[in-house]
Amino acid sequence: MVARIFSWAATDSERLATVGGLRAAKGRHGAFAQVTADTAAEAEAAEAAGIEMVVCRARNVSSVRQGSRRLFVTAALGFAEAVTDAEILQTAFKALTDGADAVITARRLEVVSLLAAEDIPVMGHLGFVPRKSTWVGQVRAFGKTADEAVELFHRFRRLEEAGAFAVEAELVPARLMAAISARSGLVTVSLGSGPAAEVVFLFTSDICGETARVPKHARRYGDIARLRRQIDEERRTALAAFRADVGDNSFPLAAESASMPDEAFEEFLNHIES
Repeated sequence: MVARIFSWAATDSERLATVGGLRAAKGRHGAFAQVTADTAAEAEAAEAAGIEMVVCRARNVSSVRQGSRRLFVTAALGFAEAVTDAEILQTAFKALTDGADAVITARRLEVVSLLAAEDIPVMGHLGFVPRKSTWVGQVRAFGKTADEAVELFHRFRRLEEAGAFAVEAELVPARLMAAISARSGLVTVSLGSGPAAEVVFLFTSDICGETARVPKHARRYGDIARLRRQIDEERRTALAAFRADVGDNSFPLAAESASMPDEAFEEFLNHIES
């Protein structure tokens, strides 16, 4: 169902999902689908496919909005792009006025509270957080032991208390995700954490087969990498053929060259040879 809202830029807008709609869907597993999009083309394809939500870099919100006016867009606040509290707020408000509906951050709880105090919809990031993976020592699910599961449960609670409305839970064991989600008021977004979440999330590059390696938690539905290899091969073949034709003087032909009337050419010769 499409909802009518006013955007953060105060424009009359339509959205396939809203914060209110997401919260009302609590407990409805798989109510929404989310993918990544950083270009207009990716956003356009996502909406056409029936996807309701996308995540993009904060600086790419404008491009994403060129591809879709109705997707729920969450802007990721980069660590290096916004460091101080003032920079974080400025980056967040810029993303929102560019067309984002929410922001996502894996920063400290004080940052979540800072943003939430301005009524900015904030999504946190818990479980396995790639940029913080050195703390767990490797790429792996987080919460497989009882101690980690209890710690994760308390992190959910603290994130909710800080003012977040949602959380991206990455690589959390599915049964643990189901248990915590049922005990949390946060809208849960599952990335490799099983089906017990209101939003199921995968990277567009994994869905479309744009990379050689597919993560265990992902499923490949396309093979763009194969198409790109075909494009690369076609490019090399075409360029080689061009070079060969130049070498044997078969390009350009008369029809592929500019021409001039005979009279004009004769007049030119008479002029320079007189």
